[in-house]
Amino acid sequence: MSRNWKITLFAGLLILGAVWLAHGFLKSCCTAREVPSGFETTFTRGVRSWSVPSSARAQANPVTSSPEILQAARRHFADHCASCHGNDGSGETDMGRNLYPRVPNMRLADTQKLSDGEIFYIIRNGIRWTGMPGWGGPADDEESWQLVLFIRRLPQITPDELRDMEHFNPKSAAEHDEEEEERKFLEGGADSAAPQQK
Repeated sequence: MSRNWKITLFAGLLILGAVWLAHGFLKSCCTAREVPSGFETTFTRGVRSWSVPSSARAQANPVTSSPEILQAARRHFADHCASCHGNDGSGETDMGRNLYPRVPNMRLADTQKLSDGEIFYIIRNGIRWTGMPGWGGPADDEESWQLVLFIRRLPQITPDELRDMEHFNPKSAAEHDEEEEERKFLEGGADSAAPQQK
């Protein structure tokens, strides 16, 4: 791609971005509660795609799938990603529904048609001006590649896999306390705390 062509494309994207921002501002004054317009969605996906270097896009996943690898990735996803993306990758969480742009449904073609390298690049570097942060660095690359395998699995995820993931979702201190009380009760802790009669 020639330098002049890149400059022209970049200038065009800036103009489209300015129109998009002006339209969005005038329409909703920057609220995150609006559903992004079709133009906005198409524009942001185009910018995302354009921002991923071709060398990253062409990267092949060096990790081979296995039941053990998928289990580790599934549990990692439940602990680190599901707050926004949901265990099933739908994005139907309080966080996912209230981000702007919305968290994508990773089971659908817009994510599934991305190359492994693109998904890895997005996990590692994030997407600016969205809620998607960049995760990890070179020491975490294997886990990120495992997540790519799991994301590919999302359209076929089973109810048993989803139930397993629930055990690895982050919990608040109140939820931990409630689980501990329940565990103690089920183990007879409430009775053992009572004074014994002679």
